[in-house]
Amino acid sequence: MLKLIIGNKAYSSWSLRGWLACKQSGLPFEEVVVPLYDDDWDKRRQGDEFAPSSGKVPILWDGDIVVWDSLAIVEFLDDRTGGEKFWPHGDAARAMARSMAAEMHSGFQALRSKHGMNIRQVHQPKRPDDDVLEELSRLMEIWAQARARFGGDGQFLFGDFGAADIMFAPVCTRIVTYQLPVARFAVPYVEAVLNHSFMQDWIAAAQEEEWVIEKFEQPEA
Repeated sequence: MLKLIIGNKAYSSWSLRGWLACKQSGLPFEEVVVPLYDDDWDKRRQGDEFAPSSGKVPILWDGDIVVWDSLAIVEFLDDRTGGEKFWPHGDAARAMARSMAAEMHSGFQALRSKHGMNIRQVHQPKRPDDDVLEELSRLMEIWAQARARFGGDGQFLFGDFGAADIMFAPVCTRIVTYQLPVARFAVPYVEAVLNHSFMQDWIAAAQEEEWVIEKFEQPEA
């Protein structure tokens, strides 16, 4: 059976992506949640299970095969499930979805660093910094293009829930947590992602966690 090691569900955006990928695959997997930055964190991340990723989560084991990094986990599970569950059909749609997933993976640094994921909080809205607003504008641009070209009658970026939505799911939580300004068309999309059964399961589990990391509880001043 697959074994997925993840961090706190309230805070760990990359863990969310890896977990959603496992759920999307439909393959059975064992879930191991380790609290980030607790007293045993440094010792734990030096263990053999964490060694390939230098202690970072998520990390996926399939027997003696190990995959770390959320996007790599998506691609590994796509291969394991015959290439039918993650990326849209059609060369143009698939190319755009992969490009958007990669851009999320490597970009949007201001949004990610200044508005960390915290599923259990909803902060009072305030004007985001200019660099965050610029990234939100880019986000709206690519979401609008995907929806217009390939969304069809579906609720998600490329119609059905898939890898692109998995990569942007933590952003959807941030939009709610910090009440970030988004285009009108994006509101139903964000709601669709957050109401997906996989996301509802993750959010419910995050609410039940007892761990609190104070530095992640307060919005940036």
